Amino acid sequence: MQLKRVVVTGLGALTPIGNNIEEYWNALINGVSGAAPVTYYDAAKFKTRFACELKNFKVTDFIDRKEARRMDRFTQYAMVASDEAIADANLDLDNINKLRVGVIWGAGIGGLETFQNEVLNFAAGDGTPRFNPFFIPKMIADIAPGNISIKNGFMGPNYTTVSACASSANAMIDALNYLRLGYCDVIVTGGSEAAVTIAGMGGFNAMHALSTRNESPETASRPFDAERDGFVLGEGAGAIVLETYEHAKARGAKIYAEVIGGGLSSDAHHMTAPHPEGIGVIEVMKNCLENAGITPEDVDHINTHGTSTPLGDVAELKAISKVFGDHAKNININSTKSMTGHLLGAAGAIESIASILAMKHGIVPPTINHSTVDENINPELNLTLNKAQKREINVAMSNTFGFGGHNACVAFRKLED
Repeated sequence: MQLKRVVVTGLGALTPIGNNIEEYWNALINGVSGAAPVTYYDAAKFKTRFACELKNFKVTDFIDRKEARRMDRFTQYAMVASDEAIADANLDLDNINKLRVGVIWGAGIGGLETFQNEVLNFAAGDGTPRFNPFFIPKMIADIAPGNISIKNGFMGPNYTTVSACASSANAMIDALNYLRLGYCDVIVTGGSEAAVTIAGMGGFNAMHALSTRNESPETASRPFDAERDGFVLGEGAGAIVLETYEHAKARGAKIYAEVIGGGLSSDAHHMTAPHPEGIGVIEVMKNCLENAGITPEDVDHINTHGTSTPLGDVAELKAISKVFGDHAKNININSTKSMTGHLLGAAGAIESIASILAMKHGIVPPTINHSTVDENINPELNLTLNKAQKREINVAMSNTFGFGGHNACVAFRKLED
């Protein structure tokens, strides 16, 4: 069976450094940090009192107030980003065959704020079970793609992938395979997360995962720096319209890039810590290269998982050196989490968008906040430190890993007719 080619025809982003694709890209290449003191709740007693929240975002500018109240923030974010991507793809919703349009979405946690608030309200009461009738449908992780499909009438495959921080990358790979096999013509994919909450911050603090650089939030996310001390929690959404090449060409769609492969693996090592030698990461990149039908020497750019944790950054760069050998020093490596923070289940989507735009514009966004060399990191690697670098990119890869040892890697290429 001949697999179909798959291309990217629409992009949408709602991030801590930009509320649409244009704002997001401009902030990326200018090295803007999205970290600032928490405003959603009183964080005075928390070990970490900052996060990468959305800025100047008002949901009622996009969604009717009544409808918005029926959605957790992670679903609101999904709706806004997917609307942008669908409009960007210029899909003719009146004439497209909606039976062959799917929505495959990623969320690592889902409606955490809804769950938190309902439980707190119950605990503050007299034991009478008074819950909002929208409690469950607001909370469940699969409600985001459900709402996207309901709004647009898309009747193809519709579900959520949950693999912690690899969730949206998993969603994209599933979408890629459905399209390759001819089960759909178009799939809206990506991910969203809204875990900047009392429970989210408290939980990650309890496991010592977050940076506690409260005196300087804007410099706290510092991948590859010797003084990194944990990740910075972020929120938002990234949406990508994937389409078979033949369908996109037939309707005259603009095409950003071709999706040429995806790899998956498991560390099978620890609930939260990466394998110190990055064995699962080695396998996921090898799997992606094989699936894409390319060699290590074909790769120009890698957007790493690069969360700014002491163990994770070193393990990932060791794996890159192992897989790419001497060619590793020729690759522009970066971590856009230095600017956006870690969007958990949405990370794979917004970082894939960053890779796609880097390829389109010939500019690799920087890894900001680097000031101290880590002697455990190969000094020959080009980590695109502190300043964007111009670079022709024909093939880009994006790595995303999650608690539980989940690894995903997606590869993109400039379109070749």
